[in-house]
Amino acid sequence: MSGLPGRYAHALFELADEQDALDEVRGDLTGLRTMIREAPDLARVLTSPVVGRDEQAAAVDAVMERAGIGDLTRRFVNVVARNRRLFALPGMIEVYGALLAERRGEMTAEVTSARPLSDSQRSALESALMRSVGANVSIDARVDPGILGGLVVKVGSRMVDSSLRTKLDKLQISMKGAA
Repeated sequence: MSGLPGRYAHALFELADEQDALDEVRGDLTGLRTMIREAPDLARVLTSPVVGRDEQAAAVDAVMERAGIGDLTRRFVNVVARNRRLFALPGMIEVYGALLAERRGEMTAEVTSARPLSDSQRSALESALMRSVGANVSIDARVDPGILGGLVVKVGSRMVDSSLRTKLDKLQISMKGAA
């Protein structure tokens, strides 16, 4: 939680805490993270040294306005853009989430599935993880069709990979060994 993303995330966290907007900012940042993951062009604009500061700021501001991102988050991202630090925005979002989880005594579980989780699947998974970990768990859901089915769950330093892709890879390795 240190370095450039940590410093910016701590500053945003303190501002959001002062304005009693921790959850609002978290929702905005989660939306931004999803847009960055799902729009390769947006990710390129954030990381490209060829795109000028003003063009980056204008592009990101237009995306945030269209997405209905709140004022505090927009002002923060605009400062990040003016400082030419948009390349570190995904890291800032991760650190902010970690700070919020730490404040609440939660752990964050990265859950990768082949398709988006339904609300009932998400709540069942949260309950199972809370029983397993012994703490409140918030889910950071990701979609990767490449795993074909099942889930990959990371909580802290533990990982459980029950994806169909991994099972098929293991089967292929065992079949090569038998030949």
